[in-house]
Amino acid sequence: MSDPAEARDAASFCADLVRAHDFSRYASALFVPAAQRRALLALYAFNVEISRVHEQVSQPLPGEMRLQWWTDMLAGMDHGGVEGNPVAAELLLAIRSSRLPVERLSRLIEEHQFDLYNDPMPTLAALEGYINDTSSVLFSLAAAIAGQSSEEIEHLGRHAGLAQGMAQVMASLPLDASRRQLFVPLQVLERHGCGIEEVFAGKETPKLRAALDQFLGEARGHLRTAFTLLVNMPPEARPVFLPLALVRHDLARMSRADNDPFIPRSTSRLRTLWTLWRASRSREFSA
Repeated sequence: MSDPAEARDAASFCADLVRAHDFSRYASALFVPAAQRRALLALYAFNVEISRVHEQVSQPLPGEMRLQWWTDMLAGMDHGGVEGNPVAAELLLAIRSSRLPVERLSRLIEEHQFDLYNDPMPTLAALEGYINDTSSVLFSLAAAIAGQSSEEIEHLGRHAGLAQGMAQVMASLPLDASRRQLFVPLQVLERHGCGIEEVFAGKETPKLRAALDQFLGEARGHLRTAFTLLVNMPPEARPVFLPLALVRHDLARMSRADNDPFIPRSTSRLRTLWTLWRASRSREFSA
């Protein structure tokens, strides 16, 4: 995209898309250096496009076709160019400027094919694999945009993503249950004598509560590990992990005994910004 005005429009489109559909990540991007923000928002806009495909189609096949377009685009296959798709144009620019590994972006697309079908998530290991290639990879690639790539960053990104991804599974439970989709692993439910129909009924039972408590415990464990690892990260990498402050708040609320997992919750944008601002000034994220 050689026209500066078109490039500015594409960057603004990505920022607006993330602000509208993933405000938590948009807000966290405001706390990274301005030089990194454009590529970061391109990455997050790409994630919005991929993760929303299942909401925009009524049958799996059209969703598969949309995901395949993105896979082909990353592979360099020309389907009329990307000039008409500002997210694709900005993503390709971010890949070039930050040397992002295309294969990891392609795996993110591949994992989201699961969203198009109503197969239940079978095991905790399967869910961890899904999250590793979706939420976790976003943390790792965000750190790469910040100029930080290492085995230690990858380790932190994995646990940060698992905590965030599991919290998102819980946050999405009311909507997923209404659509008869199950991301809480069936293995965890069955361990507590709970069946899939209990989830789809949308009413908490003692067995379901026990299963969800175990699941939340897994998420809190990954969050504790992530914060422990964050201490030893270079200051340049820490701002991209700011969403962990929101995960900590959400998991604390979800773990309360009086929390009904089937009542949708939303956090105001002001509260999100306030939580991130306070965290950005803490030793955890700025030291």
